[in-house]
Order: sequence, then C-alpha cells, then structure tokens
Amino acid sequence: MDDDSDDRPFSRSDWRRLLRSLHEDPDRPGLRETPARVERAWAHWTSGYGQDPAEILKVFEDGAEKYNELIVVRNIPVYSHCEHHLAPFFGTATVGYVPKGAIVGLSKLTRLVDCFAKRLQVQERMTRQIADALMTHLDPAAVGVVVRCRHMCMESRGIRAIGEETVTSAMLGELLTNLGMRTELLSLERGR
Repeated sequence: MDDDSDDRPFSRSDWRRLLRSLHEDPDRPGLRETPARVERAWAHWTSGYGQDPAEILKVFEDGAEKYNELIVVRNIPVYSHCEHHLAPFFGTATVGYVPKGAIVGLSKLTRLVDCFAKRLQVQERMTRQIADALMTHLDPAAVGVVVRCRHMCMESRGIRAIGEETVTSAMLGELLTNLGMRTELLSLERGR
C-alpha cells in the first residue's frame, strides 16, 4: 500500500519505487516493512534541520565569572551523511572554548554537534557551522572545533580507501592568534 497522502519529502511510496528500480519486489516478506523503516531512519538522520542552535546553547552565568581557560569536550560521536552520495560518514568531534563570563552545559556541546551532523553535510562546512554557532550564541573569547571522520563514499566505492580519516578544524577568536592556546587545544584533542 503506497502512502502518497502527506508532504514528507520521501514517503513510503518513494522508497517502494526505489526498491522496484533496484529490481526488487517491495512486497516480498523481507522488504515489506522496509519503506516504513527507511522513512523513520531518514527522519532521524535528518532531524538536525528542525533544531535551532540558539535553543540548544543554554547559557549559564554562574560558575564562569573567573574561569578563562579552555573547556574541552572530546570524543563526541559524529554520525552524518554526505550530501554528494547520501553515504554515511562517522567519527568524533572535539569542541573547545574559552568563556568570557558565560558557560554552557557540557551536554549542549554534544547536542550542538548532533544538530549539524543530522543534516546532509560536507565535513568542512559542518566543522565551521559548529564553531560559528558557538561564537554567535555564547560570545566566548575563543572557539576550536576538530572533527575526525571516516567517509563511506571513499571506503565502499571509488578509491576504496579503507580506514582513512579526514580531519577538519575551525579556530576562531583567540585561537587564531594564540599559538600556545591552539597547541593546548590540539594536545587535549589528541588526549596527550
């Protein structure tokens, strides 16, 4: 039964059509529920479009008034899909900032990464979006973001470069000019 009655960008009938184009029978037992499962999966994988970074980054004044060193959360899971092939890419992000009178809850940094990862992406833009959102909504002295990911569009097709990792970074504010602070962030990011 096709479901064309709603405004979802990809409805069950679209996924059934895709299965048919692959010369599969969408009514065979193993595929009968696939369109509904895929629809739910893509709704989850692209749920970042419905999130607002300003709402994620709840700011606290208490506790930060005298703190002026790096705050770093590392090994934040990244699961995204590249906009060129819709193939997954995954890895980790490290997000650091130096507060200027206000801090955010640590879990908010993970939520911010997730907000941008759950959109069709290129890693370079996603890295910069995370950094820009922190700079805009928190107004810290410095922001640094490092993202390390493996891309299935490279591993499973084309060059088939198994295990290669792409590393991107965005440094804003004092991290642009303060070599010592930049070195500290990168050392913390690597766990050394």
